[in-house]
Amino acid sequence: MWNQPFGKTDLESGGARPLYPMMLESPELRWSFIRKVYIIIALQLLATIAVGAIVVSVHPIALFFATTGAGLALYIVLIFVPFITLCPLYYYYQKHPVNYLLLGVFTVSLAFVVGLTCAFTSGKVILESVILTTVVVIALTLYTFWAAKRGHDFNFLGPFLFGAVLVLMVFAFIQILFPLGKLSVMIYGCLASIIFCGYIIYDTDNLIKRYSYDEYIWASVSLYLDVINLFLSLLSIFRAAES
Repeated sequence: MWNQPFGKTDLESGGARPLYPMMLESPELRWSFIRKVYIIIALQLLATIAVGAIVVSVHPIALFFATTGAGLALYIVLIFVPFITLCPLYYYYQKHPVNYLLLGVFTVSLAFVVGLTCAFTSGKVILESVILTTVVVIALTLYTFWAAKRGHDFNFLGPFLFGAVLVLMVFAFIQILFPLGKLSVMIYGCLASIIFCGYIIYDTDNLIKRYSYDEYIWASVSLYLDVINLFLSLLSIFRAAES
């Protein structure tokens, strides 16, 4: 015991248990990266809840977007802003503080879209969707960490999930052009929920094993989008069932 450096704990000396078998990197550095990503996601979700609550509670905002031409045009702009923001974010994701400013624009614009979606939805449906989303996200996250520790790998899901999202986008486009009714909305919501549950597992597995330490912005964006899309999918199911 006298040969050990004074004040050096097992954790500091690399005694932390690996997150998955054959882990070559430092578990402490990976855990630090994971914590940073989840802190960013938590702040994004808090901002989304705050903006969404304002849009839902201040009725003139929703009426402006729903009843005026300028509001409709602004709503269309807000839909495209998150996707447009991803382009400069791709080039500046390592440049501080530009990356955080772009991430803020991305989050707030998407939060407005989520808030407007919730503005014409009953509080009961919103609450049900929030509760179910929270339970599913926590359960899938814990499961992925548990599975990774036992050597399971979910990288194979990538191509299947990408193909499923393409099908989902075509389905949504058809639904816009040729509305198929409440049943098709529920089917779409169920398929989307399953797909984004898969994405939560896939992106969490990448967070544990594959993202480099300077890709915390992309890791945060990926998981944040998974959570938001899962919530919107469940919201569409409950809203169609209530109507």
